[in-house]
Amino acid sequence: MSLLDSLNGTAFEVFGQRVIWSDMIGNLLGLTALALGWRRSVWTWPVQIASGLVLVAAYASAQLGGGVGKQLLVITVAVWGWRQWQHGRKASDDGRVAVRFATRRERGLLAAGAVLGTLAVGGLFTAVPELSWNPWPDAYIFVGTLVAMVAQARGLVEFWFAWLLVDLVGVPLAFSSGLAFSGFVYLVYLVLVLWGLRDWWLRSRRAQAQPLLEGAAP
Repeated sequence: MSLLDSLNGTAFEVFGQRVIWSDMIGNLLGLTALALGWRRSVWTWPVQIASGLVLVAAYASAQLGGGVGKQLLVITVAVWGWRQWQHGRKASDDGRVAVRFATRRERGLLAAGAVLGTLAVGGLFTAVPELSWNPWPDAYIFVGTLVAMVAQARGLVEFWFAWLLVDLVGVPLAFSSGLAFSGFVYLVYLVLVLWGLRDWWLRSRRAQAQPLLEGAAP
C-alpha cells in the first residue's frame, strides 16, 4: 500500500460519515496554523504549507479539483507570506509581525479581487466540469482563501473577516462532499477566527493610539 493510499484510508466514522486520515491530519495542521497566526508567530506559514500538502491528497480523494488547486495555491502564497513575516518580524519591537487595519484602498482591492477572482474561477470551473462538480462554491472558497492569506501576509485585521466569509460556505460544502472532519474543523475555525479577530482588532487599536499618546506627552 502506497503512502497516498494510507493517507486516504479511513481513520474512523462519526455520525455515519467516513473520516479519512489526510482530511483529519491536514485540517488539524490547518487549525494549528490558524492558532499560530493569531499569536503572530512566523511558524504559522510552514505549518500551513504542511497542511496544504496533506490536504491535496484529501481533496483528490473526493475528486474536488478546485480544492486541490486551492491547496496548491495556498502552498504558494504561504511561501510568500513566510518571507513577508520574516521581514516584518525583524522590523518589529517584540519580534512578531505588526498588525493593522487595511486602508480604504487596500480594502477596495481585496474586495475587487475577491469578486473578480470568484467570477473568473467559477467560470473556469463551469466551463471545465472535470475541475469541480460544484463550481461556484468551490470558486468562492478558492478565491476567498487566497484573499485571506494575502491579507494575513500583510498583517491586516481584515484577514479574519475574509476567513469568516469562507467559513459560511466551507462548512456545508465539506459535509456535502463527504469530508466530515473538514466540516467539524471549519466550525472550530469559526471560534478561532472570532478569537483571533478580537485579539488583532484590540492590538491594532492600541498600536494606533500609542503615537497619539506619545505626541500628547510633555
